[in-house]
Amino acid sequence: MSGPDSDIKTRITPLAELQLANRAGDDCLVVIYSSDARQFGKRYVLGREGQPVGVGRAQENNVIVLDSDSVSRAHCRFERRQAAWLVVDLGSTNGTYVNDEVIREYALRRGDQVKVGDTILKYLSGSDVEAQYHETIYKMTIVDGLTGVHNKRFLIDSLEREIPRGRRHQRPLSVLMFDIDHFKRINDTFGHLAGDYVLKELAQLVKSRLRSDDIFARYGGEEFCALLPETSLPGAGAIAEDVRRRVQERRFAFEQEVIPVTVSLGAGELHPDMDATAFLKSADDRLYEAKRGGRNRVCY
Repeated sequence: MSGPDSDIKTRITPLAELQLANRAGDDCLVVIYSSDARQFGKRYVLGREGQPVGVGRAQENNVIVLDSDSVSRAHCRFERRQAAWLVVDLGSTNGTYVNDEVIREYALRRGDQVKVGDTILKYLSGSDVEAQYHETIYKMTIVDGLTGVHNKRFLIDSLEREIPRGRRHQRPLSVLMFDIDHFKRINDTFGHLAGDYVLKELAQLVKSRLRSDDIFARYGGEEFCALLPETSLPGAGAIAEDVRRRVQERRFAFEQEVIPVTVSLGAGELHPDMDATAFLKSADDRLYEAKRGGRNRVCY
């Protein structure tokens, strides 16, 4: 076709030239768990010029200030060595942990979780750091950062789906509510870091017992909830008793100290006249019946 631009030749561009450059983003730390609501979800960019990033309770000399009595004034620092960021403990009282292991010095890899006192920071690195960040923030809306199981928000959303589904197909639906017996005593005797350890270990123990279709969540504090599709009340009671036994038999050991742990559980089954609140309350009432009856028991 002739025209004003007919003499302009079309340049054939190889596909490789159209690909976006694999540009590195800024390495960063994201707070995925904290007792301080102001810290939750906060992002700290690690120094572009490789400057060390201090972490501690003291305002001076720390980039990341964590106001908690389980954090030392100068707790740890992140420093760049060659091509890697390292986390270095600074002789802190309660130690610095990476992926639940206490460390003195550790070269970080993408996705590692660093625990400083009662705060957990996730290390993000690489060309897709922005995508990682947004994925991490999304997961924080449905997953409890400490235990790694779902949170209350995800549970409530799941209830709104599972209750109509159970009624529509006329299939049983049950729920378990349980909490750790005398959890405050564990914190007071062994410390809050030991309490965090118990919460995480117990959550993973229970999760391994449940089926893939079951929905398990941290309901709040030391209380947990499990939604059991296609499970009648007797079946839920049997699962609860198995969970109770496994927790009692499990050896919870934190820093060479054995922590006795038991749980009390209540179970309920969905009835036609129940909404989500009444359904949860049916199990919660049985939970408190178990606690009043002496703890370390199941009621349904």
